[in-house]
Amino acid sequence: MFVPNPTTIAGSLIGMIAVIIWRVRETRSPVSTRKIVIPPLGMSTGFSMFIVPSFRIPWAWAGAAFLIGAIGLAYPLVRTSRLVRQGDTVMMQRSAAFFSVIVLLAAIRLLARGYLDSVLTVQQTGGLLFVLAFGMIVRWRTRMFLEYRKLTRAEASEVIVSS
Repeated sequence: MFVPNPTTIAGSLIGMIAVIIWRVRETRSPVSTRKIVIPPLGMSTGFSMFIVPSFRIPWAWAGAAFLIGAIGLAYPLVRTSRLVRQGDTVMMQRSAAFFSVIVLLAAIRLLARGYLDSVLTVQQTGGLLFVLAFGMIVRWRTRMFLEYRKLTRAEASEVIVSS
């Protein structure tokens, strides 16, 4: 069994706490197209790390990491996130299971990093986990965006019908 170093554990715990705090704050304000689209767009700038040769990974590894994130690890996020219409606004509905999912994903990431750091360079491990996380957020946010459009179109249809 590979045990990550204390710095990695501390960083993962800080990241997990930050995501939980962000998630709680996110559910207190209305959802908009901008709030759904900006996080993956902002995160996409991280691909610039691959300009530096030490961060580069084979395309097959990147594809596998993206698919594992988008198919396997995003699934619990998609299942525990729901948008609901409250009056004229769309809100993210808080799921108690979401926090458990965040903790589980942090544990998986920590264990994967512990193993990957033993077979890859730290930079390659970071690049691989970044691509995995990007796959997760793209699928999750795409699903949210489609759900948001469905809710806002339903609202627009009701306004037209009642006029």
